[in-house]
Amino acid sequence: MSRGVPVWIGVGGNLGEARTVVQCAIGTVAARAFLRLEAWSPWYRTEPVGGPAGQGWYVNGVLFGHTFLEPEPLLDRLQEVERLFGRDRRREVRWGSRPLDLDLLLHGRCRLRSSRLTLPHPRLHLRRFVLQPLADLHPHLNLPGLERTVDSLLRDVDDPSQVERLCASDAAMTGTSGSDGTNRRRFPTR
Repeated sequence: MSRGVPVWIGVGGNLGEARTVVQCAIGTVAARAFLRLEAWSPWYRTEPVGGPAGQGWYVNGVLFGHTFLEPEPLLDRLQEVERLFGRDRRREVRWGSRPLDLDLLLHGRCRLRSSRLTLPHPRLHLRRFVLQPLADLHPHLNLPGLERTVDSLLRDVDDPSQVERLCASDAAMTGTSGSDGTNRRRFPTR
């Protein structure tokens, strides 16, 4: 029986209690039937990149799982979860503050360019705040279209923004923490 397509989802936010929001978002994603969540990276406190000046720092990480949904229906489900946490894409400033951001980074080896979605995520390889948690989960993952591994991209990324790993007690979740700080699935099996 197929497990579905592997997917990697960037998660972050910088409004309100960002650590609590991203942790609750994991539970919400895991409770829905569109994704079998299997692991998530450690959390990072990250300096804003782009967008308006004066934003607060973000909490960022990466989720890993499997889905049977095609990319755009999966994007729809992720945006539904964002809305549950108060995100209103119609009213926000591009790259501005938000309570929750769920970015579909990779959908298997899919390469896609539509009016709504580009895969792999078009700035994934340029942003330390995405590459670092992705490397924590799968450092040797070869990215479609770039044909480079995550760890090699992280070594070479020209992004001076600060990315600080949160200590384990700050990022505690209902998961099984590995010695590397990654978290493995501990949710009811469907």
